[in-house]
Amino acid sequence: MSSSYKTINVSASPDGHVVTVELNRPEALNAMNTAMGEDLVRCFEAFQWDRTARCVVFTGAGTKAFCVGGDLKEREGMADETWRAQHAIFEAAAAKVLHCPVPVIAAVEGFAMGGGCELAVLSDFIVASETAVFAVPEVTRGIFPGIGGTQLLPRIIGAPLAKEMIFTGRRVPAAEAKAIGLVNHLVPAGQARARALEIAQVIADNGPIAVRQAKKAVSWGSETDLETGMALAIEAYNVTVTTDDRLEGVRAFNEKRKPRFQGK
Repeated sequence: MSSSYKTINVSASPDGHVVTVELNRPEALNAMNTAMGEDLVRCFEAFQWDRTARCVVFTGAGTKAFCVGGDLKEREGMADETWRAQHAIFEAAAAKVLHCPVPVIAAVEGFAMGGGCELAVLSDFIVASETAVFAVPEVTRGIFPGIGGTQLLPRIIGAPLAKEMIFTGRRVPAAEAKAIGLVNHLVPAGQARARALEIAQVIADNGPIAVRQAKKAVSWGSETDLETGMALAIEAYNVTVTTDDRLEGVRAFNEKRKPRFQGK
């Protein structure tokens, strides 16, 4: 992974299997500016060809915010054409996160607002601390949740709750977010990243090809009818049959030891 990013920090576990992507503009509560959008596109594009990474922990620097959305200070006075050009970058970044081939766990401390909330739900699931607050308040500024919130939130928490969040812009505290299924794990303040890293390591210890195929099958299958989804799942399954990892998994079971998957 490149170390030349301006607004994000990227680090990896010693074996490279767990990668942490940290939004790094804490002085601006990790608000997304143009440079951050460009950094996210490059960073998540790299996962398309990186065969070492097996799981991503997506988080924000500091304790106050995961991300508060688009940087409205940068956008002050921005011409329509410039605004649209910038948003095209944000759209590309969102697509790269959504279609990342390995699981992405959002670790949220503090505010996840607007585009920040959308970045969290673009991930596969969320680990949040008790300080987390989620909102999509774009309509309160005459804007629109533009990187997937109107599509992903209804799929995660159901249309009525999503509509209420989007139409009112109200803030949803961590406990409520857990209760409505927006958050998978709720942990004490300051522990979101650590818990996400624990889960990421469990994922990384599993067969990486199998995990990638499972993510693909769930993502594809949830957007189609059951029969098509079942066919897609069998196609994903068949990819794993001819792998060395499948042989290693069976061998390790019979030898009563932990498997050593190579991603082959």
